[in-house]
Amino acid sequence: MDKKFCAVTAAVIATGAFAFAGAASARDQINIVGSSTVFPFATSVAEKFGNKTKFKTPKVESTGSGGGLKLFCKGVGANTPDITNASRRMKAKEWVKCQANGVKAIIEFKVGFDGIILGTAKSGPKLALSRKTLFLALAKVVPDPKGGEKLIPNPYKTWSEIDPSLPKSKIEVIGPPPTSGTRDAFEELAIEGGCKKFGFLKAMKKKDKKAYKKICRHIREDGPYVEAGENDNLIVSKLEANPKAVGVFGFSFLDQNRSKIKGASVDGVSPTFEKIADGSYPVSRSLFFYVKKAHIGVIPGIKGFLAEWTATSTLGEDGYLIDKGLIPLPKADQKAAKAKVADLIVMTGKEKLH
Repeated sequence: MDKKFCAVTAAVIATGAFAFAGAASARDQINIVGSSTVFPFATSVAEKFGNKTKFKTPKVESTGSGGGLKLFCKGVGANTPDITNASRRMKAKEWVKCQANGVKAIIEFKVGFDGIILGTAKSGPKLALSRKTLFLALAKVVPDPKGGEKLIPNPYKTWSEIDPSLPKSKIEVIGPPPTSGTRDAFEELAIEGGCKKFGFLKAMKKKDKKAYKKICRHIREDGPYVEAGENDNLIVSKLEANPKAVGVFGFSFLDQNRSKIKGASVDGVSPTFEKIADGSYPVSRSLFFYVKKAHIGVIPGIKGFLAEWTATSTLGEDGYLIDKGLIPLPKADQKAAKAKVADLIVMTGKEKLH
C-alpha cells in the first residue's frame, strides 16, 4: 500500500474508523480465508453470488480457522482479507490482536452446526468409541492403568488395550493440525470431554486451570496422531489407503463421501444429521464467519454477499447448503443472522470468547 494509505490508516485506528485510499483500483473482489470445514459452504455461496450478481465471484482460501483469523486480524485495508470463516468461535486473544491492529468493528455470524466425525474407510471396522476412549488413546499423559491419580506418558499402542471390544490394531488417527478449528473443537469436545470422565482431573479445572488444560487438551506427539494438513479430502484419501486408520473431519465430508467412508458412534450416538441438529451427538460445534465492517461499502459486493449467506434459500431447512452437509440453525437464529446483515451489528468484546 502507498504512503497515503498508511497515513490514513494510522490516523483512524484509535477510533476504529477506517478509510481506504484508492481501494477501487486496489481490489474489486471479496477475499475470504479460514476454516477447511466451512470452505465448501463458503465456496458454494461465493459461486452462487458470482453467478447471480454483477460482482466478481469472491476468492475463498482454505487456511484453517486459526490461520484465517491470524490473517484477518493483521489489520484493515485492501491487502487484508474481508472475511474469515471459522469452525469454532474467535478466541479472546484473537479479539485482542484484532483490536490492537485496528480491526475494531467486527461482525460475527453463526451460520450453522457441524459434527466432528471419527471416520474409517468403508472397508474398515465398525467402531463404537467413547470420549473417554479417545482421551486415553490420544492424550499425551493419562492416568496410570494400575490405578490411583498418578499421570504417566501415554502407554497405549492399540485400541484393544483401552477397550477389549475394539480392534487389536494400532492406534492411528489422521487429523488436522493445531491451526485448524476442527482440531481445536476436537481437543475441547472429544479429548477434554473424555478427560472429565476422571473425577480427579475434572476437579483440577477449579484448582489449576492451566495445568488442567495442558493435560486435558494436549494430544500426544509420539506417532498415533498423524497431522494431515488443512485439506479434509486428503484425510478421506488416506483412510481409503489404510482401512485400519481413523480420521477426524467435519460432517460435510462424511456426507459427501459416504461411498468411501463411514462414521463411528461416540458415546453410543451415531453421527447423523438429526443427532447433530438436536445436540445429542456429543462432538458437535457451531460454525462462524467474521466480517470487517470497515471493508463494507469499500470492497464491492460484501453486503450483498452477506445477504446471500444468510438468505433462507441458503441457510434454511431447504437451503442449498443443507445439501452440502450443513446442519441448519433454528429459525430464530437464522432471523438474527439476517438482522445482523441489515443493521451491521458488531461484536462488543463481551461475547463468551474462549
